[in-house]
Amino acid sequence: MRTFRLALAGSVASLLMLGSAMAGDVVFRSPDDAMKQGISAFNGGYYELALPAFEALEPSKPQLARFYMARIYGDNEGAYTDHGKAFRLYKSLADELQDVDPDDDSLAPIAAKSLTAVSTYLRSGLVSAGLKPDVEAANRALQRAALTFNDEDAQFELAKVFLRGEGPDISIAGFEDQSSKIANGRHWLSRLSQAGHPGAQAFLADLMWRGKFVEKNPAAALNLIDVAVANAPPSERVWIEDIYQNIFCNAGEGVRQQATGRVAEWHNLYGRRPAVLDGKDGLDDLSPEPVRTCSNGELVRPMGVAMPATAQQMITSAPSVSPQRSSVIPAGATTLHPAGQSVPALSSSSPMLGYAPDGATAR
Repeated sequence: MRTFRLALAGSVASLLMLGSAMAGDVVFRSPDDAMKQGISAFNGGYYELALPAFEALEPSKPQLARFYMARIYGDNEGAYTDHGKAFRLYKSLADELQDVDPDDDSLAPIAAKSLTAVSTYLRSGLVSAGLKPDVEAANRALQRAALTFNDEDAQFELAKVFLRGEGPDISIAGFEDQSSKIANGRHWLSRLSQAGHPGAQAFLADLMWRGKFVEKNPAAALNLIDVAVANAPPSERVWIEDIYQNIFCNAGEGVRQQATGRVAEWHNLYGRRPAVLDGKDGLDDLSPEPVRTCSNGELVRPMGVAMPATAQQMITSAPSVSPQRSSVIPAGATTLHPAGQSVPALSSSSPMLGYAPDGATAR
């Protein structure tokens, strides 16, 4: 069961100023002002304020503006969902930035995220845009984002594709082996989890909890999902916390005690500080925060927090610490090795995609 509360904090004056964006044309003093309002409003979920800011930003920073507009149109939870527009914007960015330097810190991430989004649309097709499924093109786009641009979110999507037995064929010793795709999917999840990627950590924790594709290990699953919640950026929190709630509420007391004994170790090894949002405008303080309970009324809490059952504590309050990573996942989780391919060094950039990944729990 989930309820929501609003933290009524922030600057009323700032909200009144931003609210003027809803009426007529908006004039900004500079492109930087438009960018700050657009990103702040986007992060707060105020798309009606973000869109005019990005439209004003487009002449000066076209790639950044179109990227954020694509994210707004591609968000199934927003009021402006239009996947046809989102696909066209992502496709134009992917084409325009196909030759961008992978070391370009400003444009390479946009190119990678756009390729990943294009791959998602190509894999399933999009009736509203007259787009037929093209799996081979989807694989090429995703591989480029994952390998050429070394993008963690693309690598995560590639892992999920492999675990479904799909994706590019991999030849081992001259034979195409379907099981090699599963092995590679596990490998990518393990590597990304070790690097602190919250989506991969949550996905792998769910697999470990259910014993699917990896050895069943409930205590390790509870530790890993606890870390994932602490690492998660706002755009990924809901589905990651869904997995946490399921594992926490169904874990017996013995499993919880095992996990509690290693909370600090797991956070030290695999913790990552999520990107800090600029909350000066007060929008972030007004974002809804979930308070969750199990079916028996027990409050869902971080593993490192001991509290009475009647106290109110959000699972988002688990501590996040700087990473000190090891080369293996502890507590019995199998270290997974690549199946017939080398793996590039992983980027430490935080996720930028605004949509939740398809099939978040690979059931």
